[in-house]
Amino acid sequence: MDLTPQQRRKLLGKVERLVARKFFDANFNGHDWPALVKAREEQILEAGSPEEFEKEVHSLVSQLGVSHIGFGHESSRRVPSRRSICATFRNHEGSNGPCWVFHDVHEDGPAFNAGLRPGDVLCTVNGREIRPPEDPEFPMGITMPVTIERKDGQRHSIQLAVPKSKSKKFPYTEPRLVSWSKLEEGVGWLKVSMFPGQVGIDISHDIDEAIRQLQDCDRLIIDLRGNSGGGMGMLRLMSYLTPHKLPVGYSLTRRRARKGYRKEDLARFGWIPSRKIALIWLALRYGFVDKSIAVVTEGLGPKRFHGKIVILVNEHSASASEVIAAFAQENNLARIVGTPTVGRLLSGDPHRVGHGYMLVVPTAAYLTWNGQFIEGKGIKPDYEVPWSLEAVREGKDNQLERAVEIVKELSPGNS
Repeated sequence: MDLTPQQRRKLLGKVERLVARKFFDANFNGHDWPALVKAREEQILEAGSPEEFEKEVHSLVSQLGVSHIGFGHESSRRVPSRRSICATFRNHEGSNGPCWVFHDVHEDGPAFNAGLRPGDVLCTVNGREIRPPEDPEFPMGITMPVTIERKDGQRHSIQLAVPKSKSKKFPYTEPRLVSWSKLEEGVGWLKVSMFPGQVGIDISHDIDEAIRQLQDCDRLIIDLRGNSGGGMGMLRLMSYLTPHKLPVGYSLTRRRARKGYRKEDLARFGWIPSRKIALIWLALRYGFVDKSIAVVTEGLGPKRFHGKIVILVNEHSASASEVIAAFAQENNLARIVGTPTVGRLLSGDPHRVGHGYMLVVPTAAYLTWNGQFIEGKGIKPDYEVPWSLEAVREGKDNQLERAVEIVKELSPGNS
């Protein structure tokens, strides 16, 4: 349903006021927010259709140049492929022009279960050709035909079943969260695809089990490629990087930044409970305080692999996975290998603004304990190793192979 000019103006006013009040940075990331609104107002109000109106408002808020911000209608909500089918894509220049190539394909996700693998070229979705810069979209709760091209040049039609989301607020499909294996004598491999859940009790148990299975390894590769982030389950993984309780970093709201603060005085989160009954205590402890919170590792004691750890990341590693990589790099706990991460570390909150529209505004920044602001910058690996499509098509993983070489060269104290 289209809105009247008066309704559009009122809705735009709500967006302007919410951003002005809630945006994490009082300086609006170096932009003049009222001027941005004024410059786009006429174009927004005179948009020719509801779709154009939505697109124009989203474009307006996106000019602030940060992650976790957006505007859209509930009926047209789009879920990124990394959350709907548990796969990511790379733009590749093929023989017939630009195309999308499957990059990360997480085990037990819809794409993996349909037989799709890294290196496959996406040709059509629902009978329609999809090429960059148009992003592939896979609506949740339906099955659709997908055509792909494999390394032999042959095309294959696949039925891709995307399940309904477990969550309406944050739609996603859950792949296998934690995988592990022993690559060769003494070298363990631990992959985490995401960190679901606000506190992360379940995934913490999975990580504990993986570490138990790898406890006789004296070197460890942690694979966070394609990890889209999530909640505080990241703390358990970081706690296995060091025997000690170490400060990781802190979130910072606009209100706390204005009042002034000492990071040492912020409320601290440094323990993931083993049982869900403890969630009541956590809700009482943190549910009614400012979201400026410091994170500290749990102090889980020494492990054989300490000092000999490599962390794999890529351009699809975001949010919580970037917190982990930054913490390891800042404290010299691991070598980072792969390609630079995306730099998406803000905390965003959704707001209903009327007529079915939703505005997401980032309300807290994240800084490492040494004060690094990684949003928009990402983590630069210690060893930059580009992903090789040619290697993948030969059945190899060149980034993982390089990580093995590097971890075997490490000795305690030089990680």
